[in-house]
Amino acid sequence: MGSVSNQEFTGGCAKTEEEEAKTEEEDCQVFTGSGVCKWFNVRMGFGFLSMTNREGTPLEAPIDVFVHQSKLHMEGFRSLKEGEAVEFTFKKSAKGLESLRVMGPAGAFCVGSERRPKGKSIQKRRSKGDRCYNCGGLDHHAKECKLPPQPKKCHFCQSITHMVANCPIKAQQSSPSSQGKPASVKGEEEEQSQAPLPPESSE
Repeated sequence: MGSVSNQEFTGGCAKTEEEEAKTEEEDCQVFTGSGVCKWFNVRMGFGFLSMTNREGTPLEAPIDVFVHQSKLHMEGFRSLKEGEAVEFTFKKSAKGLESLRVMGPAGAFCVGSERRPKGKSIQKRRSKGDRCYNCGGLDHHAKECKLPPQPKKCHFCQSITHMVANCPIKAQQSSPSSQGKPASVKGEEEEQSQAPLPPESSE
């Protein structure tokens, strides 16, 4: 009886191993296809291909194949243009169909998108806005300034007689928004709020 149960058990295992081997073989298998770029995000560096031919046979309906910029056969910034014709190799993965190498027709370089990530142009614009804290110049920073240390100025009116916290011009302009209180009263309130509380009020 033991031998019969062992045979049944072994037969069951052999079938499972065959199925696993077949699944692994399909996962490792590389296929060829062709089609067009469905969409591609140049900032994120990935998109999807719309496969219309598989192993040289036309498909009834297009199938989506994932593509990452690292798999593109081209020089420089790697991307794809929407609708661009491509030939590729791909495999089946746990997430679906995934491209391994993507080329243009007849193995040529991919054309790529004219678009570029916006971050690069933003960085260039920001760098132009830098100022020297010493003299206010646009073409250098304070550590590269050729002028000796300049007197500190009010950031609001550029006067060297006071700082922005005590600027009379700023106080006059902000007084209408201070609910009808005069500028001098507002200044006194600010001074009181900054001063330490007496011991009596802390109790």
